[in-house]
Amino acid sequence: MSPLPGKPMLSKSVGAAMVQVDVFWTYGIGAGLGLASSSGRKPHLRELVEEAPFFHTLLFLAVAFAPAGFVALWTSPSWQTMHAGSRDLPPWVVALFGITNVTQGLLGFWVARWLCARGRPFAAYLQWVLGYFCLYFILVHGWDGTGYQRFFSPTKEALSGWTWATARTWLGSDIARLLAAMLALVVPWLLALTVPWLRARARERGLEPPSPAFLSASVLGLLLVALPALAVVSSLLVRWLGPWGGALGTLALFAALSPRRFGLLRLHFESLGLSTGHPSASTEPRQTAGRAFNP
Repeated sequence: MSPLPGKPMLSKSVGAAMVQVDVFWTYGIGAGLGLASSSGRKPHLRELVEEAPFFHTLLFLAVAFAPAGFVALWTSPSWQTMHAGSRDLPPWVVALFGITNVTQGLLGFWVARWLCARGRPFAAYLQWVLGYFCLYFILVHGWDGTGYQRFFSPTKEALSGWTWATARTWLGSDIARLLAAMLALVVPWLLALTVPWLRARARERGLEPPSPAFLSASVLGLLLVALPALAVVSSLLVRWLGPWGGALGTLALFAALSPRRFGLLRLHFESLGLSTGHPSASTEPRQTAGRAFNP
């Protein structure tokens, strides 16, 4: 749970700062991969674990995402904890950080596949969207309205008396270079999984799959432009209307973006080759999906 505005975080509770960021990010990653790889069939949990998409999702989380988080935590513990802590973290917090960077992704993968199997792919799409939205909202707003200042501060000392000049300093810092290197590893890997799975899913439904270039631009536009912008709007709503008014305003905003035919999120969902129908489990061999989506 986040502390109340204006109250400092205790060093022993610093895990909340970093876990509440990455826990949503990894959930969104897993939900996106689960959505892209879903065939609409209804596998049991054991069958799901044996499928190639599950293995590739686990491999990505364990080999790329979780280690990248550990590197950031080791090299810049203050920044990684939004300047609420230091290198003196309890060992169990570090362990929990690494574990949730894998388990929450697998949870998101399973939830998205579960929803798709029940004919609710747009609900699965929203799992992907909301995971990333929550990540960006925390980075933009945080627990006290200073999230963006904490993110764009290379050190805890720089946070005191923060100005936009501090942000320019951050852009040339080792932390910014480390983040760029992490994204250079994570983003291409994610696209290399997501795009082929989305194209295979479209073919399965008898649709002409969008081009790889279009899908890559569409996914990056959603995750790197649209959702950060929505997080900024939500933060402004919280500032203007208070926590409850901001929450209701954010829900209304998402409701306005989700209707059939004209909702922007719904249109983006359809543009990815995702449809509301799904093939009958009885017409698909049990192991087809696991092999078909092997990138």
